[in-house]
This record gives sequence, structure tokens and C-alpha cells, in this order.
Amino acid sequence: MEQINRIELLGVVGSVRQQRINDRKMAKFTMVTNRAYKNKEGEPVIETQWHNVTAFEGKNVQELEKVEKGCAVHVWGRLQVQKYTGIDGVDRTAVDVICTKLVILPSDTDVQYEM
Repeated sequence: MEQINRIELLGVVGSVRQQRINDRKMAKFTMVTNRAYKNKEGEPVIETQWHNVTAFEGKNVQELEKVEKGCAVHVWGRLQVQKYTGIDGVDRTAVDVICTKLVILPSDTDVQYEM
């Protein structure tokens, strides 16, 4: 049986930190996605969620320098979960998206969510 760890996100970039590791471009950025639905009373609700994304430049991840705050992106990748103990001694869990494909959408793209 094949095992799958796959995620696809369409959203807007928040903060971005870019760097080079051994002559390879890398970007760590946050992105926001929204989920729109109606609650039991029929009222519209928008649920916002932030994601941490790590992207290394490669065949399907190019032009990382164009990833900037406010741009719309379509990201494919896998989830990576890391457990660690904070400096305060509390056990924590971090979930990151390791990007395997990135498409930067045109600047006039308005990422809309339908009810």
C-alpha cells in the first residue's frame, strides 16, 4: 500500500525570509488561507488559518525572489511535524509545509472564497 503525505494550498503570503544555503535559494514564508462556510444558523463564517512554508529552489520551485508579502501563491508539498521543548520547558509541536511545487499567481489575481 502506498503512503501519501500531500498538501495543496492556495492563499496569500504574509511574511517572507529568504536566504542562500550552499548556493541554493531558500525561502521560509507564512501564508494565509480562508475557509468560508455557513454555521447552523445560516450565518456566513470565515475561518482563517496561517501556514509555515519552506521552499528550496529547484525544478518545480523557481523565482523565489518574487515571493513577497501580499502576493497570491499556489503551493503543493508535504507536511513535516517537529516536536521540541521550548526555552520555557514546555513541549511544543511545529507543523511546516515543505514545498515541492510553487506557482506565483499574477499580481491582479484576487484569491476569492465562495460560500
